[in-house]
Amino acid sequence: METVLLVLLGAGLMLIFGYLRTRYFGFHGQSPADYANAPGEPFDLRTHLNGPIVCEGVVYGPTGRVTSRFVGDFMAEWNGNQGVMTERFTYDNGDEVLREWKLTLGNDGNIRALAEDVVGEGRGVQSGPTVQLKYRYKLPKAQGGHILDTTDWMYLAPNGTIVNRSQFRKYGIKVAELVATMRRKEAV
Repeated sequence: METVLLVLLGAGLMLIFGYLRTRYFGFHGQSPADYANAPGEPFDLRTHLNGPIVCEGVVYGPTGRVTSRFVGDFMAEWNGNQGVMTERFTYDNGDEVLREWKLTLGNDGNIRALAEDVVGEGRGVQSGPTVQLKYRYKLPKAQGGHILDTTDWMYLAPNGTIVNRSQFRKYGIKVAELVATMRRKEAV
C-alpha cells in the first residue's frame, strides 16, 4: 500500500512541477509587464508593421519537428489607430493562405484584432519592444477545422526586424509552434 501511495504522490508532484514550469517559466510565463521598461526602441504597430513586409518562418508540430516552411508577403496600412494588414503566405507544399487583419490600437497600447479565421476578437498589448496578441484561430476544413488557442509574441530587434514566436494549443496542450521573422520589404 505504501508503494502505491508513493507512486501516486510522485505522479502528483510531477504534474504540479510540470504545470508550474509551463505557467511560470515557459513561453506562457512571460507577460507584457516583463518588457515594459526593456531597453531599446518601443514597438509601435503603426511604425514597425507598416507598408510592404516580407515574412519567413517555420511551423513545428507537437513533437518539435518542422512540419512546414513558409514565406509571407504582407501589406499593412494605418489611418490613425486603425490598421489593415493583408497577409499572403506560400508554404513549402505550394499551398497559399490569405488573411486580412483589421487592427485597432488603443491610446493605452491595447490592441483589438479581427480576421475571418479568428473566432471572436483577438486582444493584445504593446509593451516596450514587444507585442503580445492572443486569439482563437480556426484551422481550414482541410486541416480539420479545429479551433486553437493562439498566443503570438513579437519582439522588435535593434535593426527593426520583428521576431515572431507563436504557440497553438488545443485543450491546453501545445499542438504547434511558429517562429518567423518580419522585416520591411526592400524597394526593387
